[in-house]
Amino acid sequence: LLELSLKKLAIRFGKSWNDLDDFKRIFWKLRSPIAEYCMEHWKEDWFFGYQCLNGCNPRMIQRCKQLPENFPVTADMVQSSMASKTTLNKELQAGNIYLLDYSIMDGIPANTIKGKLQYIAAPICLLYQHPDDGLIPIAIQLEQSPGLETPIFLPKDAPLAWLFAKMWVRHSEFQVFQLLSHLLRTHLVVEVFCVATLRQLPAVHPIYKLLAPHLRYTLEINCRGRTQLISANGIFKRVVSTGGDGLLILAQREYKVLTYRSLQPHYDFSDRGVSQLPNYFYREHSLMLWEAVHSFVSSMVNLYYHTDQDVQKDPELKAWIRDISLEGFTELLSFGLASSLSSREELSTLLAVAIFTSTAQHAATNNGQFDWCAWVPNTPCTMRLPPPANKDDVTMERIMATLPDVSQSCVQMAITWHLGRAQPDAIPLGQYTEDHFTEEEALEVVDSFRTKLKEIENYILDQNAGLDLQYLFLLPSRVENSITI
Repeated sequence: LLELSLKKLAIRFGKSWNDLDDFKRIFWKLRSPIAEYCMEHWKEDWFFGYQCLNGCNPRMIQRCKQLPENFPVTADMVQSSMASKTTLNKELQAGNIYLLDYSIMDGIPANTIKGKLQYIAAPICLLYQHPDDGLIPIAIQLEQSPGLETPIFLPKDAPLAWLFAKMWVRHSEFQVFQLLSHLLRTHLVVEVFCVATLRQLPAVHPIYKLLAPHLRYTLEINCRGRTQLISANGIFKRVVSTGGDGLLILAQREYKVLTYRSLQPHYDFSDRGVSQLPNYFYREHSLMLWEAVHSFVSSMVNLYYHTDQDVQKDPELKAWIRDISLEGFTELLSFGLASSLSSREELSTLLAVAIFTSTAQHAATNNGQFDWCAWVPNTPCTMRLPPPANKDDVTMERIMATLPDVSQSCVQMAITWHLGRAQPDAIPLGQYTEDHFTEEEALEVVDSFRTKLKEIENYILDQNAGLDLQYLFLLPSRVENSITI
């Protein structure tokens, strides 16, 4: 707060901002090109859709083949959002309708901050890949149970009502992004590999040498996160609507449905039905980095394990995989990872999951959080009034009384800046400063990996040249070799 010159404002707990432009008062000292772009365009539907693809939580969107029973959208409701000569049913069959479903938020207890109850929603949002306008939201329901007090908000509603509905979706996005996509699916997943590697593999083991640079500082930062962010007196308890008991329940829900398959990007995209969705730069760059990482670890594994039997007979590797599957991802009957390894390919894929998660996946969710969350109305950390039960209830006064207050806004901006900024001692993906490997063949594999990363770097830079809104979060030079923040 001191670094951002926000301390004087941060003490004003409970004081609402006067209007949306008033949020600019905390936006003057530190900005980023994307944060500024966000401030200018956050109200626009196409920008809402863009964030579903390339924002800080790009893994929620899924193809909608059939409308959920608890989301009674009719064709007439959304016809004005459709392109000419088409209908909702036609677009459903054509694969152009998508869904954001925050059912995991349903029933999560809301935080109480300084004696004041906060509020949570569990929205469902329907999106349409419009041939001219791109991916746009076309219907939003703020709770999972439809009814008279759960209206379906539409773009043709009063502008403030539609904008407020989108804010509620983005508020749920903040919770899911920080606690599930970021904390659970990167930090805590990689922690399993950290602990198993340190407990079961000696430092001379080739798999230890391969993984060690990608586990650097992760246990330390996870311990700090437990005490400073999600503890009983941590940042989340102070300013986030799921702080306190809610965040633990939310994380437990996600943990129970976590699968090994979903940690592999090519399966994740195909299972969500988004493999053909245009302008999905996160998907494109993720797959490029996944292939580079998988090729790298496969070459390294094949250097030290000449046959599948070599993998099966390695006693330290046996202990390592058992530790991961039976101690790390314990009690997950549907996780899908065996407690033994039968081939070099199985080992290579598991190592690729560990390295991809600790590098590219973490970068995609962590590094842009200031960009997308600094303009607080775009991704509010908490809501101070319940979701509107009637579209006519939405006024600017209601919106300002609901959005984070002055103090909460200052803390949101400060923490996303602190967590998302580049670390002073960052080591980029593919740079190995400790020289764990000394064999000539292994060093050649590392060099090939670096060459491939350079090709990806150049491709991404060329792709983004001249764009007002650039996607550079998976630029290899900006992806850290491990989770250090």
